[in-house]
Amino acid sequence: MESPKALGLGSSLMSVQELAKEPMLAIPQPYIRSEEEEPSIPSHGSDSLQTIPVIDMNRLVFGQTDLELENLHFACKEWGFFQLVNHGVESSVVEKLRNEIQEFYKLPLEEKMIYKCKEGDAEGYGQTILKNENQTVDWEDRFYMITNPIHRRKAHLIPELPSSLREALESYICELQKLGMTLLGMIGKALNIGKGEMEELFEDGLQSVRMTYYPPCPQPEKVMGRKAHTDAAGVTIILQINGVQGLQVKRDGIWIPVNVLRDAFVVNVGDVLEIFSNGLYKSVEHRATVNSEKERISVAMFFNQNFQSEVGPAPTLLNPQNPPLFKRVGMESFFRDFYSRNLRANEES
Repeated sequence: MESPKALGLGSSLMSVQELAKEPMLAIPQPYIRSEEEEPSIPSHGSDSLQTIPVIDMNRLVFGQTDLELENLHFACKEWGFFQLVNHGVESSVVEKLRNEIQEFYKLPLEEKMIYKCKEGDAEGYGQTILKNENQTVDWEDRFYMITNPIHRRKAHLIPELPSSLREALESYICELQKLGMTLLGMIGKALNIGKGEMEELFEDGLQSVRMTYYPPCPQPEKVMGRKAHTDAAGVTIILQINGVQGLQVKRDGIWIPVNVLRDAFVVNVGDVLEIFSNGLYKSVEHRATVNSEKERISVAMFFNQNFQSEVGPAPTLLNPQNPPLFKRVGMESFFRDFYSRNLRANEES
C-alpha cells in the first residue's frame, strides 16, 4: 500500500489522521489554507458575541407552537442555522453511535481503506486526489454514504461495516428520519405552505450521512478542517461526536464559532430549502476549524427531496410580488450536477 504521507501529484492523501501521528516540522503545502480565508471573531471575552438561535422541538410540536414557529421562521430566515434541543432522539441511540464512530476511527488504516472512495465517486472513506500543485486540501478524513432510498446504498459500504457500527448507524438513521420529517413538516408550517405538502415532497427522499474526523494539528491556524461551503440539501442535522468545538457560521461577513450545547443537534438550511422558499430561507456558508491538541469528530445527516420531484420554488409562495428567483430542475439532475461540479472543483482548486 502506498504511504499515506505521499504528497506527489497524482497520489492519494489517504489519511490525514495517519499524517498527524508523525512528528511534523512544517505543515505540508497542500494543506496550507489560502490567505483569502477570513479569521473568526474571538470565541471568548466578547460581550457582543453572537450565538445561533436555539429551537425547542418539544415546544414546537406539543407546547407553545405559534411562538416556537416564529422562532423557527426567524432562525431559518436570518441565520440559516439553529441548535435543536429536546428533540426526542433516545440518548442511548446517540451515545451508541458516538462510541462506535470513535472506535471506527481507531481502526488500522488498512481496515478503513476497505471502504475507500472509488475513482470519480463521492461515496466512501478517504481523502483527496492531488491533481495539481496549487490544490488546497482540507485537514480531514471523511466517510460519506447515501443511506436512502435503500436501493441506492453501495454494497461495499453500509452492508460491510463492522456489525456494531452498522447496527448503531441504522438505529440512528431510523431516529433521525423521524426527527427530520417532523422538523421539515414544521418548517412547511413556518413557511405557510402546509405541513403535508412539505412531508410529501421529502417522503422517502434522498438521505445521506457524512462522518468526519479532524485530526489535531500542530499549527491549526494554517489549515482548514473544511473549507467554507453550503450544503446541497433541504436540511442538515449535525451531531458533534466528542465535544470538541470547531464549527463556524458566516454572518454579515464574520465567522462566528458555534458553541454546541450538550445533547443538542445543530441544524442548517441547505441550498434546496433556500430554492424551495424562493430565497426567503438562507443556505449560509459554514466551515470547520481544527484543534492543536484534540481531534474533532462529527456526523452530519442530509435530507433531500425524493428523486421524482423537482427542485424549485414552492408554487404556493409565488405571486406577482414574489416571482420565482430560481429555475426548476429535476431532483436527480440537481444532485448529479452538484456532485460533478464538486468533483471538478476538487480537481481544479
